[in-house]
Formats: sequence, structure tokens, C-alpha cells
Amino acid sequence: MNSQISYNRAKTWQLICYPAGVLGQKLFMALMMLVSYYAAGIVGLGTVVASLVITGSRFFDGITDPIVGFLIDRSKGKYGKVKPFVISGYIIMSVSTVVMFFTTHLVPSSMKLIYFIIVYAFYILGYTFAAISKWSGLAIITNDPKQRPVLGGIEAAYTTVFLSLFSMYNSLYLVPKYGGFNNPDFFQEMVLTVVGIAGILYALCVAAIWSKDRMENLETKSGSSEKVRVKDMWQVIKGNRALQIFVLSVTSDKLAMQTHSNQVVIVMLYGIIIGNFSMSGQMAMPAIFVNLLMIFFGIKWARKVGTKRGYVAATWGCIITYALLFLLLWLGDPTQIGFDNLGFMTIAFVLLMLLSGAFIFLSTGLVSPLIPDIVDYETYRTGRFVPGIISTTYSFIDKVVSSLAQTVVGLTLAAIGFKAAFPDINTPYSESIFWVTMALYIGTVMVAWIISVIAMKFYPLTKEKMLEIQEELNARHEQSKANHVVTDESKTVSLN
Repeated sequence: MNSQISYNRAKTWQLICYPAGVLGQKLFMALMMLVSYYAAGIVGLGTVVASLVITGSRFFDGITDPIVGFLIDRSKGKYGKVKPFVISGYIIMSVSTVVMFFTTHLVPSSMKLIYFIIVYAFYILGYTFAAISKWSGLAIITNDPKQRPVLGGIEAAYTTVFLSLFSMYNSLYLVPKYGGFNNPDFFQEMVLTVVGIAGILYALCVAAIWSKDRMENLETKSGSSEKVRVKDMWQVIKGNRALQIFVLSVTSDKLAMQTHSNQVVIVMLYGIIIGNFSMSGQMAMPAIFVNLLMIFFGIKWARKVGTKRGYVAATWGCIITYALLFLLLWLGDPTQIGFDNLGFMTIAFVLLMLLSGAFIFLSTGLVSPLIPDIVDYETYRTGRFVPGIISTTYSFIDKVVSSLAQTVVGLTLAAIGFKAAFPDINTPYSESIFWVTMALYIGTVMVAWIISVIAMKFYPLTKEKMLEIQEELNARHEQSKANHVVTDESKTVSLN
């Protein structure tokens, strides 16, 4: 029976190009993960104020999500639901980040804080446009259960290559060139690089979904074409169990990962505890190959057993490897870690970091296929095709929760004495820095992964359930076509 389902499949080049939009988004995200250094050390806002402003901005980011998601689901324009928001988002992010890093430190001191907040708010609006439309497009570009994990795998592969190259670009090129993070020229070169490369990536994303993102396609291949009302958002949240479990699992992970991957935490781990910040960049190249191997075999396995089971297995891999990593750093001597000292500590650290990173990328790659599955489940459950509401519900809660990450980092470091500026590669080692780093880098993610494993036990969309859903949606589509006859080239008469 499964072979009779008429799937809306994407072409190979579309599967390759659409995730490029995610890479463009991650470029801007990586840039803005360094904004705390700019705001605190160059603009002069201080660590606590800068952290609170960034937290407030992410909370505002979450507030804008329902508005944008609502607009996407109500959009009926000839340019579709995704393309206009992706293009607008890129333009707004580009303009706002260039203005931010080229001008904020030049503004009079009395106006710096309000100026920074306003420019940051414009960036958040553009980021929301691009992010929500990208998530919504996942349900449009393909509904084939075998293609969706592939789409997530390609996204994860892009991400691992990007993060490795970005780490090398940052630690091996920009930091040595400008002497650290307290030079405006550091950020100005980075922002111009990000804007240029992201423009190419977003163009590939738009090209991939261009032919599918048309209203005539969406209204016939998906659910109801009725207008989406504000009250529908609450109905989706209240009635969709899969969405509830997904949000609990993934947002707890996101809060932890935002804290774990904060650039200040990375500097403390590599630059202070290990005493060799350049090693974070040196790890990047081997990480590319290990991550790609894990993604290739992991996604291949997930296609057979289902996205849910693959995600849970990858999360268990994260838990085990990070538990071992903590024991290594706690019981061993981190200063012995380095590629110029290939002893037990270096070999064990490198292996655990590479393996744990690969499991993280695999679990992240399997998040994207879960979202269009939940969109289809909502259509199956209610007959309504609302990718914007599904995407924005996840994104709203995710951003409100993860907005706390910078505040957690800022307040934690202020508590051990770093109130004027964040620790950098020249900060001396201390026991307090070690335990704060362990808590922020390892403790937060361990708690989140345990929550995810428990939550996913109650997630209803198994491989078998998704096959049932696609069969039902396909049957409804065929029935809808059978209930209409074409009387001439311009009119369609319903037999209902």
C-alpha cells in the first residue's frame, strides 16, 4: 500500500540547495554569538548589561515569532509563503549588522545603550523572518518520509563543515590578526564576510523552493486553504501532542547548547583551562570528516528505523561521550592536551570531542525532519495545513527559553568576579573558572539530553505512524480530486 502513495518529492538539486538557507542563518548566528564581546569590551556596556540586553533581544525575538508565523500562514500572494520572507529577512539582517558593528562604538556614550538596543531589535526582526519561513518551507519542499531525513542530513553536513571552517577562520586567522576580540576591525571584517557569503546561500535556498512555493501547489497538495485565525494558534498548541513533546525536548537542548557553545565558554575551555585557544581551530578539520561520517551512516540508519528512534539514539551517544569527557578533564591534567604533546590526555580528549561532536550534529540534523512530520500530523488530525503556526510555536518557546543562555553565562561569570569584561585568552587559570566552565560546557547539556530522552518516550510519531499519516493524506487528496470534474479550461465544478 505504501508504494501507491503519491509523494511531493524534491529533486536532488533542491535537496542540496534548500538547506543552504540554514547555513546562511547560522552565519549570522555565529557572528552574533560574538556580539557580547563587542557590546561589553568595545561599546563599553559591561558584561552584565550586555548580557541582559542580549537576553532581552532574544525574548523580543520570541515575541515576533507568532506574528511572523501568523503572516506566513495567511499569505496568499503570487510569490508564495516562503520566498518573500527569506529575502526580506536576509536584507534586514545584513543592513542591521553592518550598521551595528560599524557605528555603535562611535555613538556618544549617553546614547550607546539605546542605539545598540534599537539596531539589535531590527536584526532580530530580520532573523525571525528568515528563520520561521525556513522552517515552514520544510513542509512544502517534500513530504516523502525517506527524503526528510536526507534533507536534515544535508543540513547537518553543511553545519559541521561551516562550524569547523568558522572556528578556523576565527581562531587561526581573525584572532591572531587583530590580537583578540577587543578591536572594532575584527568585527567589521567578519560582518562583511558574513553578509557576502550569506547572500549567496540564501539565493540558493530561494532557487530550490521557487517552483514549489506557489499558492496553487499549496492549496491542492496540503490541507485546507481557509484563512488562519489567531485562535487557531492556541488550538494547535493544545491539541498536538507531538508538538508539545517536541518543544519540550528540543528547547531544553537548545538552551543548553546556547550556553555550552557560547564563545566565552569556548575561550575558557581552550584558552584558559587547556591553555591553547588555537587548538579549537586545529580540531576543526578532523571534526569535519568524523561528523560527515556520522551523519552519513546515522541518517542512513534513521531512514530505516524512523526519525524518532534515530534522534533518541544520537542523544544517548551525546550523554555517554560527555560523561567520559567530564571525567577526563576532572581527573586528568588538561594542560597536557595539545597536538605538540600526543600523550594519553591529548588522544583521549581529541577522540571524545570528535565523537561527542558527531553525535551532536547527528541529533541536530534529525530535528529538522521532525518539524514537517508534525505539520503533516496536524493536517492529518485537523485538516489544516499550518506550517507557520507549527514552526513559530517551536521557535517562540525555543527563543524565550534559550534567551536565558547569555544571562546565565553573564551572571555566572559576574559572580566569580568578571563584571567589567569577560575572560579572554590572557586570563589566568583558577579553580573557579574550571568549575564554572564544567557547569556551563558539560553540566547544562547533560541535564537537557536526559530531559530529551525521557520526553521522547511519549512522542507519538514513529516510523509506522508517519506511514499511516501519509497514506491517509494521500487518500484524502485523491478523494478531493475525484469529487471535482473539469467542465472547461477555466472552470472547476464541485460535485459535493
